[in-house]
Amino acid sequence: MQETVERALGLVLRTEQPPALTVAGRTDAGVHAVGQVAHVDVAELRWTAVAEQALRRLNRVLPDDVRLRAIGPAAGGFDARFSALWRRYSYRVCDDQRFADPLRRRDTLWHRVALNLDAMNEAAACCLGEHDFAAFCRRRPGASTIRELLRLDWQRAEPGVAVGTVIADAFCHNMVRALTGALLAVGDGTRPVGWMAEVLAAGVRNPAVRVAPPHPLCLEEVGYPPDGQLAARAAATRRVRG
Repeated sequence: MQETVERALGLVLRTEQPPALTVAGRTDAGVHAVGQVAHVDVAELRWTAVAEQALRRLNRVLPDDVRLRAIGPAAGGFDARFSALWRRYSYRVCDDQRFADPLRRRDTLWHRVALNLDAMNEAAACCLGEHDFAAFCRRRPGASTIRELLRLDWQRAEPGVAVGTVIADAFCHNMVRALTGALLAVGDGTRPVGWMAEVLAAGVRNPAVRVAPPHPLCLEEVGYPPDGQLAARAAATRRVRG
């Protein structure tokens, strides 16, 4: 998606090279996003020349599966990635084949065993707060795996459909899908409730944790502080994560 939008920006802004886009959350291939936020540095004169028609022109050259909802100058100090306070993702699962909707097959996991959401939510509670999530992340050289998980729970959205919601200040690579895969194992009875806490405490990637498929995962929303606090938030995040 990022490269696609960069190419479209290059066409509309008429730059020699596509401008580099900074996104709030980098998603794995196959993951959806309805609340992605991004910024790009553009010369003022170049932006002014296209400002009024920018949104229409960009959506006209973008493929049908990528749409921009809004575009405009950002507040001073804004950084789409580092200024963010939190990201919210959802994960959609159908665990009753009577309700499997073929029209939702591209954003829903069809799980053949009924899920016990109470067990999943009990298991998820141990992950709330600040922890080292190395057990649920693919490590990257020099990158921290310490994150603050603000919410992780599952609810019935409709008959036969469970939706997981996860909010954190940031996520490391594969973290949401690994947490989801572990909770699905608890929910269908493959693993006991206490297994999540054991995996988290071990602090190393556990091969028994299956990474859930990407297509039911969606970046729903990104939260930011008030405009006057954007630069300070970005500076603080850079110091911690770089």
